[in-house]
Amino acid sequence: MSLDMPRDHRKLQVFQIADELVVSMYASTCLFPTEERYGLRSQLRRGAVSIATNLVEGCARESERDFLRFVDISFASAREVTYLTSLAHRLHYLDDASAAKLEELGRRIQAALISLRAALERNP
Repeated sequence: MSLDMPRDHRKLQVFQIADELVVSMYASTCLFPTEERYGLRSQLRRGAVSIATNLVEGCARESERDFLRFVDISFASAREVTYLTSLAHRLHYLDDASAAKLEELGRRIQAALISLRAALERNP
């Protein structure tokens, strides 16, 4: 692949789910307690954004190896966000419906990233 023909992240189903997670995360965390502004709320938002932005950056890389590295980073961020969502729910910062939606999006992202990684490894 040449640098003038990068992968289009917008065509990846996993990116579309990750983008949905970012928007949902911002909406779901806007009412967190003020003392969590720079704590759990910030960490949840940064983690969700990290999933999507690492996919964007990985798609811009020339080598498959670099792309895979960014897929792995996105996966790690997805795991982190899923845990933090569960924690926020247990601390009663997220209601049941919001937590369920965010956790489901997190699981879907993880499954899609695993599938993407497998496909990339099969067809280097």
